[in-house]
Amino acid sequence: MCAAKRRNPGSGARGAGLDSRAMTQADLTHQRLVRAALELFTTQGYHVTTTPEIAKKAGVAEGTIYRHFQSKQQLLNDLYRGGARWAAKLVKEADATPGGARDKLAALGRALVAATAREPAVAQLFFLQRHGSLLDDESRKTARDFRLALESLVAQGKAEGSIKAGAAELWAHVWLGVVSLALDHVSAREWPPDHAGVQPTLEAAWEAIRATV
Repeated sequence: MCAAKRRNPGSGARGAGLDSRAMTQADLTHQRLVRAALELFTTQGYHVTTTPEIAKKAGVAEGTIYRHFQSKQQLLNDLYRGGARWAAKLVKEADATPGGARDKLAALGRALVAATAREPAVAQLFFLQRHGSLLDDESRKTARDFRLALESLVAQGKAEGSIKAGAAELWAHVWLGVVSLALDHVSAREWPPDHAGVQPTLEAAWEAIRATV
């Protein structure tokens, strides 16, 4: 078995478009594999999906998978890390929004919904599915980086007095849990990103954590 080539773990979980002018044939094959795995993992589940199915969907021989990934589990972890970095980037961009924590969290909520509409499978894999012991240490770290960035936004609100007293970790979890209701509908194509239910859900997420006078 050939050693898996090391590529950017997020290469298959960013953006739907592929720039063939800037990519080698190996890169394009890598993209096809991660796209195929992402679709299968999020539609029929990781455990049910087989490597022959991934290869068939990607249009390559099964052995090609092992020239890019050591195992199906490594492929899942590469996809998961790509999703975590994708989400963390949205938090960073929201943190640059002018205003207080409410403005930043509102911007983040809108960005998550819009990004989920563009990449529903990535959102499902990172936000809505549970992978437990399948995740390696690097994946757990990238997920923690996302959570810490979100908790930092919440901590800003606590410092302003706009978010309830208590652990920032708790209120970040509550906020994301409510927002995930919208992400679930959008990723399932039940709601478009401008659906009438989106804004009330984002407002409910804020109401769940805001400080009361």
